[in-house]
Amino acid sequence: MIRILLVDDHEVVLRGISSMLATEDDFEVVGEAGTADEAIRQAAKLRPNVVIMDVRLPDKSGIEACRQIRADQPETRVLMLTSHADDDALFASIMAGADGYVLKQIRGGDLVGSIRKIDAGESLLDPSLTSRIMRRLRGEDKSDDEKLLEMLTGQERKILALIADGKTNRQIAEEIFLAEKTVKNYVSSMLSKLGMARRSEAAAFAARIEAVDAARESSNIEQTPENWP
Repeated sequence: MIRILLVDDHEVVLRGISSMLATEDDFEVVGEAGTADEAIRQAAKLRPNVVIMDVRLPDKSGIEACRQIRADQPETRVLMLTSHADDDALFASIMAGADGYVLKQIRGGDLVGSIRKIDAGESLLDPSLTSRIMRRLRGEDKSDDEKLLEMLTGQERKILALIADGKTNRQIAEEIFLAEKTVKNYVSSMLSKLGMARRSEAAAFAARIEAVDAARESSNIEQTPENWP
């Protein structure tokens, strides 16, 4: 039996996938989760063969959960599921150890086949992606997010990080010793450069950048001589 853990914050999606997989004699859905933290706990407890993971979850990204699950249980396979094609999310998923990356629009039969393939140790990642990944690692192929980040000043980047931590303008002003009005001006300038209207968009942007940076750092560690097989 292929033991499967489903992770998605939309109950309708969970019910739909679970019902479809229940028709397969060699599949067993052993658990469901609606958040990244719950997915990590369930994976540790249930030890599934395959985790089907939504990229976007309410507490933190499915990519972070994938990285943690793969670190704790290298034998568990992870198939990332997303509503939209996104190069940054794809790159971060690969670097987090995902075995496959498919759109939610995938046909039921194709999803079933994908699960069987990654359970058998196959990768669902297009070989053509390899060169793009290596260019990103060498800094030769920067993402749109990274290009936007380069437009910000050092102070704006610092404020962006604090916004991502959930701090208000007043709290930011107290932390970096600026007037609250000055911080407000910095935030307005930063949002303008990023082409965003809300702080929540900036926080999500910072989270994506952090995920890619963490993935790149993890890859660099894994590729050092002392870690070579």
